[in-house]
Amino acid sequence: MANKRKSANHYVAPFDEKSVDVIDAVRVDDKVSNLWLDAWRDMRRRPMFYISGVLILLVTLVALFPTLFTQVPPDLDCQLSNSNGPPAPGHILGYTKQGCDIFSRIVHGTSTSLSVGVIVVVMTTILGIFFGAIAGFYGRWVDAVLSRVGDIFFSIPYILAAVVVMSVFSAYRNVFIISLAIGIFAWPSTARVLRAEILRVKNSDFVMAATAIGVSRFRILMRHVMPNSLAPVIVVTTMSLAAAIVAEATLSFLGVGLPTTFMSWGNDISQAQSDLRTAPQALIYPSIALSITVLAFIMMGEVIRDALDPKERATR
Repeated sequence: MANKRKSANHYVAPFDEKSVDVIDAVRVDDKVSNLWLDAWRDMRRRPMFYISGVLILLVTLVALFPTLFTQVPPDLDCQLSNSNGPPAPGHILGYTKQGCDIFSRIVHGTSTSLSVGVIVVVMTTILGIFFGAIAGFYGRWVDAVLSRVGDIFFSIPYILAAVVVMSVFSAYRNVFIISLAIGIFAWPSTARVLRAEILRVKNSDFVMAATAIGVSRFRILMRHVMPNSLAPVIVVTTMSLAAAIVAEATLSFLGVGLPTTFMSWGNDISQAQSDLRTAPQALIYPSIALSITVLAFIMMGEVIRDALDPKERATR
């Protein structure tokens, strides 16, 4: 009897079975959540999103409907008697060296700069998605070949390459040619970003499940991998639009971009540099317009990048 172990008394606290049912119940009233909805909800709380959005909307309206903002012809009402003149009624920013209205030239030059940016972005996105998706998903020798092609283009500074292309096609300089000269050498960055993202996504469980049930590889790429890999591409695209606008202005400033017959911020800055000390307004105002436009797209890209990054959202 001495070796007999004494049984310990167990005490169980009382509990309400209804509370367990409530905890285990499926919450059907919660908001639907996914990457894109979470990103949109995050962006709506960022003041920078509204600031950049308003600026981008304003630039787009000016580019599409310039006559809503000025009725003065940008190149038909130029008089040398107004050369480098100060602001006057109906000409709030003054005149250029040729006697043209600065505000009118800025307004009409918006469409040129924005058109180049949009065309370049379309080209870089198409080429970048094609090369990046094929290389990242199929791998092996396909990845090796396409990656080396991208490295060749990536090693060439696209500004320098664009200067060479525009010099060769100097007799055919227009918006499309300058966009082609910039875009054909600027796509590798988009391809690299997408390739890296696809390499991450293609090892996910849902891709393995689709492969197990016999879905074709091309269908897996288009239906499952690509939609889950485009978030970084959107960020790069927004940044590329700002870079393309700067590249067009740089080429025009160097004299190898658009002809002087085109309304362009780069052309206006180039023509005004010789009179910077005596009449700085002809250079300062187009520079401000260029800076604000580029800054708006960069700010939007930053907001989108932070919103699409769950780790970044968690730190705020």
